[in-house]
Amino acid sequence: MSNAFRPALLMFCAGFSASVLAHNPMCECKAIDAEQIQCTGGFSDGSGAPGVTLDVIGYDETILVPGKLGADSTLTFKKPGAEFYVLFDAGPGHVVEIDQADIQAP
Repeated sequence: MSNAFRPALLMFCAGFSASVLAHNPMCECKAIDAEQIQCTGGFSDGSGAPGVTLDVIGYDETILVPGKLGADSTLTFKKPGAEFYVLFDAGPGHVVEIDQADIQAP
């Protein structure tokens, strides 16, 4: 292998290894019954997300239910009367939005 090629190979491998270690945010919400919804958050590497912000927001951008995921990475809330979406926000680049229409029925 030529000496000129080695630094390029090293840079390629270093860049690739960082992307392998990356993890993506994941959030799933489902209706427990007609009145309550439970959301579970975490990351694609299998880690949970306790303490991460999960807000229920109206279409007018009003926060209807401010919340944080519990120790089990879940949050259960009463279904709002207004149209809404759920915002899982673990920081820049780690945000998931779930519209009410995408929430699984019981």
